[in-house]
Amino acid sequence: MGEQRVSKLTDKKQMDKFVASLLKDVQALEYMLENDMFDKGITRIGAEQEMVLVDSKDYRAAPKAMEALDLLKDCEWCETEIAKFNLETNLQPRVLEGSCFSDLENENREKLVEIEKRIQDLGLNIVLTGILPTFVKSDLDIENLTPKKRYKALVEAINEQLNGRKYELRIKGIDELRIKHDSPLIEACNTSFQVHLQIEPDEFVKMYNIAQAITGPVLAIAANSPLVFGKKLWHESRIAMFQQSIDTRSSHNQIRDKSPRVSFGNDWLRNSIMEIYREDISRFRVLLSADIDEDSIDLLKNGKIPKLRALQVHNSTVYRWNRPCYGVSENGKPHLRIENRVFGAGPTIKDEMANAVFWIGLMLGMAEKYNDITEELSFEDVHDNFEKAARFGIDTTFSWIGDKKISATELILTELIPLSRKGLTSKGVDKKDIDTYLDIIEQRAKLHMNGARWILRSFMKLKGKASQDEVLSTITHCMVVNQETSKPLHEWDLPEISDLSSYNPRKLKVSGFMETDLFTVQEDDMIELVAEMMDWKKIRFTPVENKDGSLAGLVTSRQILRHFIRTNNSELKKYSCVKEIMIKDPITIGPSATIIDALKLMKKHKIGSVPVVDGKDLVGIITEQNFLNISTSLLERE
Repeated sequence: MGEQRVSKLTDKKQMDKFVASLLKDVQALEYMLENDMFDKGITRIGAEQEMVLVDSKDYRAAPKAMEALDLLKDCEWCETEIAKFNLETNLQPRVLEGSCFSDLENENREKLVEIEKRIQDLGLNIVLTGILPTFVKSDLDIENLTPKKRYKALVEAINEQLNGRKYELRIKGIDELRIKHDSPLIEACNTSFQVHLQIEPDEFVKMYNIAQAITGPVLAIAANSPLVFGKKLWHESRIAMFQQSIDTRSSHNQIRDKSPRVSFGNDWLRNSIMEIYREDISRFRVLLSADIDEDSIDLLKNGKIPKLRALQVHNSTVYRWNRPCYGVSENGKPHLRIENRVFGAGPTIKDEMANAVFWIGLMLGMAEKYNDITEELSFEDVHDNFEKAARFGIDTTFSWIGDKKISATELILTELIPLSRKGLTSKGVDKKDIDTYLDIIEQRAKLHMNGARWILRSFMKLKGKASQDEVLSTITHCMVVNQETSKPLHEWDLPEISDLSSYNPRKLKVSGFMETDLFTVQEDDMIELVAEMMDWKKIRFTPVENKDGSLAGLVTSRQILRHFIRTNNSELKKYSCVKEIMIKDPITIGPSATIIDALKLMKKHKIGSVPVVDGKDLVGIITEQNFLNISTSLLERE
């Protein structure tokens, strides 16, 4: 969990003071490394669990984290995240041995059960998922920012770095997402299960490079977030969403390399962890400040170990998928960790633990087999493997050791699971734990099924049987039910619409209900073209838009009929283009209105459609057919 005692930089004096502390921390870290002051001879593991709060009736995001935390005041392990619909728990570090993994799973389950128990009266459920299927864009409005100093400061600081007017997301998968957003809060779409592994300082370079090398395969088998706003994107869309959500860069006329704050990295680590910290300080401006109450250099001179708070604050604003971490153990000695940030939350606690066990075992097994992984793989192939795994998940073909092209499932089954098993055995992990968790990875690979595949197959099965909103609510409901049974993902059945016992669209926003795949025309288009289009696509309403995407009018099937009646009457004036027959000032509605608002508007004005506009931009349309679809579903449920 991030350092909370931070603030936004307000003047040069504050910046200089913080940067001076930051530079001292870098010097102190280098001194501790050179003088062999770090904890050795012991390996610890740890994890952080993020989750989404949803309404227990409609399974949409519920921004009630602060109310939930009021009921969890005595639970110090539970904290806020950046959005009001997120919570995070911190799991106790454990020595890597014996039943450490099943113990960690039990602790996680106990904490989540306690949260569920306390928030019942608020009408909430917890969902463990990489990206909540029922999210709509309005959930990410700035009003849902958690009211804490750290988050407000972070958002304001990132906004000030923005080189354009808005944040832009462009992600191409099976579908394509192209949207603009006013704030970096869209980052809150992403929920993860972050895994920590303590690393010996002398082994850090070797182990960090191994972490980079195996990121692609472990991500492929664990992918769990293929849907964003009802669009089928990457199998692990979190990767693209997170990078683009806080990307403040702009384009230039000339080619210029500029790294995003969320990245995989640009090269192998060569000599020391110091390379990462120095690069991140050199590349990325300081965003946050903190009142530093320690002088790390003076503490070292007095025989004390510093917490390096300035370095940790800056490190928390640079988001590497494999992030180096510094900490002080309970014995008072400093230690180094690698934090794996690629795993999405869920699908179940047991699945999360299987991902963690597979990764940690593979780290150890690869270290035994390969002295220097950089001699076996090029960084370009490793980076490409990561990007492909995020896009295609378990369907990925990797470039692997020995210049081999190999599928994700074959690589995992024939090479990586045996290596992971060997690494875990070398640390004295109980065979029962090893078998329990690696068997889950093995079954996923054999059945070609992970979280992303289950969600995509569920979505395609249900699509067309109900409105998209109802389909997404059904999928989310089934996720909650399955998570409570603790059955691993590969044992889940695909859902049926009837699995959702009740469906109440009353609170549904227009943005989650409207049609966005629009067929539009322009003012100078021939009326005959519009008539043919409406006949081909079986639509009764066609928006008219300007070249800039603004709504200019609306053409209805009734107007087309009148035109052709007029055409057959030689005494009446004949029209030739759209602007001569269109409704020039159609009734419109905004995307944040509810569907009840839309229904009342249509009833009041006796109209069969309402274009949806955001400012001047045409973003969708609601028609009678949308309400008919929902009514049909509700009647069938009755």
